[in-house]
Amino acid sequence: MRTTVRLDPGLLADAKRAALERRISLTALIEQSLRVELARQRQPRAKVLLPISDGGEGVQPGVDLNDSAALLDYMDEWGRRDRG
Repeated sequence: MRTTVRLDPGLLADAKRAALERRISLTALIEQSLRVELARQRQPRAKVLLPISDGGEGVQPGVDLNDSAALLDYMDEWGRRDRG
């Protein structure tokens, strides 16, 4: 089937280069890439287990985990102090 697809010029140039390097057509590269991406999306994501802190001290004084704006401010300030 023939269809028209608009691609970013830089992406198209990269794709043409990759197809030449692999000695396949641009169409074959696009088909392979789409198949890989679609198959990847169908696979269930692996669960990520996050580490649990055992610091024992809990949250820093004055930090409210329910106030995201204040938490971001605190992290920004902490980052500035850490960088010197």
